[in-house]
Amino acid sequence: MAKRGGFPGGMGMPGNMNNLMKQAQKMQKQMEESQKELQEKEYTASAGGGAVEITVSGKKEVVKVKLAEEAVDPDDIEMLEDMIMAAANEALRKMEEDTAAAMSRLTGGLGGGFPF
Repeated sequence: MAKRGGFPGGMGMPGNMNNLMKQAQKMQKQMEESQKELQEKEYTASAGGGAVEITVSGKKEVVKVKLAEEAVDPDDIEMLEDMIMAAANEALRKMEEDTAAAMSRLTGGLGGGFPF
């Protein structure tokens, strides 16, 4: 009696599934390596013409704050706060941009939109 169901040709698909699994594992390894590299990178931005400089890591942590002496005005704390915030946000934006570009390169522009 003939077999019903399954894939044509007996086993048929396992070879293709193995290739797909190998590709997925390779992509996962590349993504892990890329994430590690990104976490070790640092991103620096400044505000107030260089009066405030902030460096963040790829782990989204502030790792360095540098203030020029003229930025520290006891009569205008609000301006210093604004410059710190602007520099920190710009450094974080650079880090996010770099991360998105690296992930896009790995996924070939797929993003998260897999067809299944």
